[in-house]
Amino acid sequence: MSRVKRGYIARRRRKKNRSLVSGFRGAHSRQTRMILQQKMRGLYYSHRDRGRKKRYFRRLWITRINAVTRENQIFNSYCKFIHNLYKKQFFLNRKILSQIAISNKIGLQKISDKINKYNKIDTKIIF
Repeated sequence: MSRVKRGYIARRRRKKNRSLVSGFRGAHSRQTRMILQQKMRGLYYSHRDRGRKKRYFRRLWITRINAVTRENQIFNSYCKFIHNLYKKQFFLNRKILSQIAISNKIGLQKISDKINKYNKIDTKIIF
């Protein structure tokens, strides 16, 4: 009886799985069963942490803006600063505001001066 050679489909599937865990250590990148488990775990973590990454960056931007506004005494707190920004229709997102706050503090000071100028105009109209 002649010998039957296996096809390449299973080998190609295993090779594709192995390429996903190529940086892992020990059996996690060598044994097929372990490779499948680690691939599933890695894909789960990457899916979960995509949302967390956005959340963490937003927290970082808010912390930076809050620190600069309190340091330069622009406003008492971050929430008052953001509230007045939106009230005066300065639509700058937190990422851009944090970049301005870190790299160009004078620019943030000018933005806050415009907000305060508009606040004074509003109070004159009311009274």
